[in-house]
Amino acid sequence: MASDYDPQLFQELVPHTHEEVVAALKEHLGDYRFQHCLRVEKQAMTIAETVGADVTRAGIAGLLHDYAKERTDEEFQVMITAQHLSADLLDYGNAIWHGVVGRYFVEQELGIHDEPILQAIGRHTIGDPQMTTLDKIVFVADYVEPGRDFPGVEDARAALAIGLDQAVAKELQETILHLVQKQNKIYPTTFATYNELGTN
Repeated sequence: MASDYDPQLFQELVPHTHEEVVAALKEHLGDYRFQHCLRVEKQAMTIAETVGADVTRAGIAGLLHDYAKERTDEEFQVMITAQHLSADLLDYGNAIWHGVVGRYFVEQELGIHDEPILQAIGRHTIGDPQMTTLDKIVFVADYVEPGRDFPGVEDARAALAIGLDQAVAKELQETILHLVQKQNKIYPTTFATYNELGTN
């Protein structure tokens, strides 16, 4: 287990060893995505330590945030129906689903029922106007982890050096601009999150 985890808390939150969770993650992801998840785990724990947040929950949520990233559209659609989620979700795709819907795969397949962890996984693709500190940590860690290399990531890292809220705002700004430039649909919650947290 990563040395920064609280072993007792980890055991309370996850009915598996860290090694078993990593193995399950690797089983469901290609190597590129798997390595990304390992980096996000470390990044989230680092941010959590910096801001005085729960390092163990941050690590677990960071590690598993993309657990469902490579599931089929059919699997997501079945889960959306089974969980009685908004039918509007069906108008979107994996970029939204792997967080919002992915949390249910984590819960059902790994037996993790801690709501703060599941919520952080669920919100990492769309944000939320009422994001908790843990939500923000995973949201930002996914964006700025060391393997990321795209226009705007250095600005986000610079914003994180100032503060977590500044990094959230910068990520929301860059994400909205990117989606508009690509003429992609923007999930309504992301707009609401930008209006609340991205304009400060």
